[in-house]
Amino acid sequence: MYKIAVISGDGIGKEVMECCEYLLDKIDINFSFEYGEAGFECFNKNGTTLPEETLKIANKSDAVLFGASTSTPGEPSPIINLRKELNVYANIRPIKSYKGVKCLREDIDFVIVRENTEGLYSQVEYGDENRMFAERIITRKASERISKVAFNLCEKRGESQVTCVHKSNVLKKTDGVFKESFYNIAKHYPHIKTEDYYVDAMAMYLITQPQNFDVIVASNLFGDILSDESAGLVGGLGLAPSGNIGDHNGLFEPVHGSAPDIAGKNIANPCSMILSASMMLDYLGEGETANSIKTAVEKVIAECKIRTPDLGGDASTMDVTKAIVKELI
Repeated sequence: MYKIAVISGDGIGKEVMECCEYLLDKIDINFSFEYGEAGFECFNKNGTTLPEETLKIANKSDAVLFGASTSTPGEPSPIINLRKELNVYANIRPIKSYKGVKCLREDIDFVIVRENTEGLYSQVEYGDENRMFAERIITRKASERISKVAFNLCEKRGESQVTCVHKSNVLKKTDGVFKESFYNIAKHYPHIKTEDYYVDAMAMYLITQPQNFDVIVASNLFGDILSDESAGLVGGLGLAPSGNIGDHNGLFEPVHGSAPDIAGKNIANPCSMILSASMMLDYLGEGETANSIKTAVEKVIAECKIRTPDLGGDASTMDVTKAIVKELI
């Protein structure tokens, strides 16, 4: 039996998590769910966006499912802090075209590997009323570690190329280390092609030639921005899952936020949450079931009959979930 920490968070996080649990209850794998709080509602209740009890639950689990969290003014991001506490240093974001969805191209299939623990998301900021500073922390250790994840993932996917994203022409020291670390690791994978692009050029190439990329590795902020841009190529954030992987922990979450404008309306797309659960199952060694879930999602989307408003339909969040489950069982 797998121990799964469930942190629904706020807004549509609760709705898509309910659907995710509904699906997991229908498959032939035993789970034990333990629930933790995080986010804006949690802050209003407990005075913190990420309670110690939630961290304890997450740390003793086999994997963590996270829904979404609403930004709390003046407070640190609970998901960023949770990633740091669990030391899940690699954020994996697959980008794939789906039949039946309006995509930029039909042959998009790459993954962004984003460093998850430092960069501008280190949340080290200071200053006075006239000048504010944010520290961008880039270390050789973290840069080489994330590059190794990218190359290993490239091998696992049976792909042939890893692309490094940076801005070393301006950020000569920090991104200089990131780029240098990438090529240091590349020496151990001579059978894999390598290339690197400045982040602004990469943002353009994702629009003009997304079919040419296999695995992309980037620092924290760059990876975050490029991931959301890439989701727009293939149907939006409702189809964008992610996994946060470390040496001892795995945290899985949809890329979308808490979407307070549609919270409570039961119209959020559950696919990104369900696909994140599929990534969790693959992480746990349940690859066959993980692939079955992905296939079921693809079939429901391709049929164009049951889909949420973001994809042009009028089905509810649970309607789509039940259609996916029907394909599974």
